Amino acid sequence: MSKIIDRITNLFQPAKPLPAGLYHYQTPPQAERQYRLHLRVNEDGGGLLIINASTVLHLNRTAAEFVYHLIQETPVEEVARMIASRYRISRNDARLDFLEVKSKILTLLDTPDLDPVSFLEISREEPYSETISAPYRLDCALTYRLPDSSNPQFAPTRRVDRELTTEEWYTIIDRAWEMGIPHLIFTGGEPTLREDLIALIKKAEQNGQVTGLLSDGLKFKDDGFRKEILISGLDHLLFLLSENEEVSWQALQAILDEDLYTTVHITVTPTNTAKLGDIIARCKDLGANSISLSAVDIPDEALDGTMSQAHTLVAEADVPLKWDLPVPYSAHNPIALELKKDQGTPQGAGRAWAYVEPDGDVLPGQGINQILGNMLDDNWQMIWGQERTERED
Repeated sequence: MSKIIDRITNLFQPAKPLPAGLYHYQTPPQAERQYRLHLRVNEDGGGLLIINASTVLHLNRTAAEFVYHLIQETPVEEVARMIASRYRISRNDARLDFLEVKSKILTLLDTPDLDPVSFLEISREEPYSETISAPYRLDCALTYRLPDSSNPQFAPTRRVDRELTTEEWYTIIDRAWEMGIPHLIFTGGEPTLREDLIALIKKAEQNGQVTGLLSDGLKFKDDGFRKEILISGLDHLLFLLSENEEVSWQALQAILDEDLYTTVHITVTPTNTAKLGDIIARCKDLGANSISLSAVDIPDEALDGTMSQAHTLVAEADVPLKWDLPVPYSAHNPIALELKKDQGTPQGAGRAWAYVEPDGDVLPGQGINQILGNMLDDNWQMIWGQERTERED
């Protein structure tokens, strides 16, 4: 009788998720198309897929399961049988869904100028809404130093009393990979002031992590530096545009002529509001892949109106708007405006990403002065567990 009850009970229980962990696949040397896949499966069954250490795909539970079988090289008919049994759908539907996911991934391998972070979904789920064992991204402030021409008050240098060494950053990069964090953004300050920047990018590339850089971009005018950083494995750039300086436009043109996904960051000010349309149009004409926005500290009502206008101009230019990347200090990110209007907008700080200061202290996000621990000294489960506990309270 107990077996009969167990069978009836199982009919109403959802399928258990895949075992959490990191799974890897690399094509054999003789394969015509060479690629490698890293799949991180979370405790809830969702996950992330890293393609060729250059693209992160956020996967819901169903997509993660299909990718798991793709990595395990499970025969198509076996996948169809197992999925049909687990989710009580027809084998034909399961087979078609699996082949669709496989086709999308293979298509992405040959897609130029691909957004380095994308979502691959079979059914709609809100990004960043689930509880995960580690953030999707770690923003690494290598330094709070700024170029001599910058206003020093813009970077919170008083928060730290030292910068980590190259070896210490190597340790953090490795630790992030061990924790399943696939995406690193090197920021600051101005990270190109660190002589070991390219070495750090190469270290992350060796692990298989996706890397981004937030910079004023002026160093990219140097042909030698530009070529060296491009071959280091850097996957995307957030270029901080100074629209009134022609040298900034020249540096932007130099990098947009290369094969690197580049988001142009525009800081909205009272003096450039009237020119925003022209600035955005010029960015598009030069080949910007996307645009990021923030605003200087101005009264809230003016800020709301100015940022809303900028948001509209970007949409009208048909250029993707990136809201979830780090932005320069002394600035407001437009996601804050969206949250005022729609409380359902996902908040990523401390959920989808975390932030490491130049001395290794971990914050939920840039500008959120809540130290969760130190990336070198403290247990990761304590750091991340504390963030989840405080977020839920």
